[in-house]
Amino acid sequence: MARMYARRRGKSGSNRPFNFSQRAAAQVAPEWAGLGLTAEEVETRVVDLYNQGRSTSEIGITLRDSHGVPSVVVRTGKKITKILKERGVVPGSAGTGTGSGTGSGSGTGSGSELPEDLQNLMRKALKIRRHLEENRKDLHNKRALQLVESKIRRLTKYYTRKKVIPAEWRYKPGAAEFVMMR
Repeated sequence: MARMYARRRGKSGSNRPFNFSQRAAAQVAPEWAGLGLTAEEVETRVVDLYNQGRSTSEIGITLRDSHGVPSVVVRTGKKITKILKERGVVPGSAGTGTGSGTGSGSGTGSGSELPEDLQNLMRKALKIRRHLEENRKDLHNKRALQLVESKIRRLTKYYTRKKVIPAEWRYKPGAAEFVMMR
């Protein structure tokens, strides 16, 4: 399959084995996976790591690399964000979209109320924008900024359909800088 904008084929990558897939009917972890950790211990470890200030992706990487848990979903039957919501750790239940300030349509609101992947893309766009302020003739990064911002808009559409963020929320570069500075 070709890339979205480059008109060429993408690089191949590794895939998880079938039984690690979320769509697998019977999710069975291999014998070596997380030998000492039960599902309850994995959940408490997730909450502890979140309280230490780690993001959900960092939690998954830490559990994989340090504790031998290849997939939290396979071990517990729940995603990391669902575990955090059930334990009441996530401020304002980020999945409800009822956080303060995000419904203004101005692109403002605290960064913790936005999904992590959207925050990361906004951070990336902000870095590229700052680079372009100093290097105005850098056309390659100008194009990269266009691609990142279009990806942000696509993700915004998805999250408004899923009601994760309010329907009025819009990405605005100036407001994004304000949000990411908090």
